[in-house]
Amino acid sequence: MLEGSTTVYWKYGSAARTLDHMHNTTDITVIKAAIAAERRELADLFDGLPADAWNAPSLCAGWRVREVVAHMSMGFRLSLPATLGELAKARGSLHRMTDRVARRDAAAHPADVLSAFLRDNAHHPWTPPVGGYVGALGHDVVHGLDVTVALGLERRVPEDRLRVLLDDIKPRGLKFFGVDLGGVRLCAEDMDWSYGSGAPVYGAAQDLLLLAFGRRLPYGRLDGEPSSRFTGAGR
Repeated sequence: MLEGSTTVYWKYGSAARTLDHMHNTTDITVIKAAIAAERRELADLFDGLPADAWNAPSLCAGWRVREVVAHMSMGFRLSLPATLGELAKARGSLHRMTDRVARRDAAAHPADVLSAFLRDNAHHPWTPPVGGYVGALGHDVVHGLDVTVALGLERRVPEDRLRVLLDDIKPRGLKFFGVDLGGVRLCAEDMDWSYGSGAPVYGAAQDLLLLAFGRRLPYGRLDGEPSSRFTGAGR
């Protein structure tokens, strides 16, 4: 039902035309470059965090900033056999596996090493089980926002990266993250973009991306009558 009632609306501005071809994934090298840039920029940002920020809560329920950053490099550091071994220990639960590994690695490595894992692997070819390189970009961007939004930092994800990810929002992805957009239309206030059908929810494009990835936003970041459905504590 969600798929049948959802419509995507795009209007392209001149800023997006420089990487206009990214959203159709015909030029994988451009997306890889965006991934590398995102990892380097986030590593620099993490290097500048005060010590107490690493123990602050993130938008990922139950994870501090430290666990989020540790998780971001898990795919670079674990071989396939090691990953399968961890998955077996977690009795096949990907959620249990990633949670346990993130907590273990967050405790094992100091903050500067966790940042360096990202920077040193800026060009690593890892991709998630689904989504390819666009999925890898989403992994980095969304987890970066898990940190910066929770800490109240003003980092803005470059528009070309956001456009790729917003264009990739699909009903099956929303279902995977437990997001119910029934009767809701997401409307970006800083880009010509909207998704869905129904009562409008207004917000910054990157906040709406977080919403689509199952995150609950801090109060005051969204406007519109249905916005309370997507704000408050928890993932």
